[in-house]
This record gives sequence, C-alpha cells and structure tokens, in this order.
Amino acid sequence: MNVALKRAYELPSRKDGKRFLVDRLWPRGVKKEALQLEAWLRDLAPSNELRKWFHERPAQRLIFRKRYLVELAKPEAMAALERLYEALAPGTRVTLVYASKNEEYNNAVVLKELIEGARKPPTGTGPVREAGQRRAKAAQRP
Repeated sequence: MNVALKRAYELPSRKDGKRFLVDRLWPRGVKKEALQLEAWLRDLAPSNELRKWFHERPAQRLIFRKRYLVELAKPEAMAALERLYEALAPGTRVTLVYASKNEEYNNAVVLKELIEGARKPPTGTGPVREAGQRRAKAAQRP
C-alpha cells in the first residue's frame, strides 16, 4: 500500500495523493483550504487523555501504541479506518497528515504501520483485520 506521512505545516504537493488529517485537534494557525484534505478523520486520532499522556511521556512508545490500538478497535474508529481503506485503491497514494512536532513517532506513524501490516494489533484481531476481511469479501463479489 502506498501510504505517506506529512506534517500539517508542510505544503501539500501533487505527490501526496489523497490527504487525510488524523489528529483530534485542528493544527494551530492552519487554514482549512491550505491543507487540501480529502477528509478529517478525527475518530482515528487518539483520545484526548491518551494524547496528553503520551505528550508527557514520549519515551513510552510501546505503551502508547498498545493503548492506541485498543482505541482503534472502537466502532467509530473502525468506521473511519474503513473510510481510509476505501481510499487505498491499487496505485493510489494516501498521505496521513498530522500536527505533532515529534515526526519520528506519533499516532500517524502507528496508523501507517497498522495499514501496511508491518505490525499486528496486540490481539491479532482488530480494525485492520476486520477491514481486510470485508475488502476481501467485496473483491470476491462479481
């Protein structure tokens, strides 16, 4: 899958393809038109509590990831994840837009890993597996 990451403060480009904001809060000082978004998938962002917790403890990446994946298993997050999967048609590039200053590790990085299948959810099930199963069934239909 062709998934890229980009900070909200970087200029959009044609190479970005479909752009999705995956933060719960709108990036400060950025106008809606400037982001050129396909959609703002607020439900894919970590909860405010988890976001604040991780901001105070950036070294706790594995715990953040585990808690975030649990949040992604909630129905509203799964619906947003399904919308993202629908945008990932073969040959289509999707860019996950985020505002975090930490470019090395943030919720968009976890989402990218999850979408690309580089890492499995802690239980071996969850939103990615279920979305994949739905896509596989839809592909088998004539």
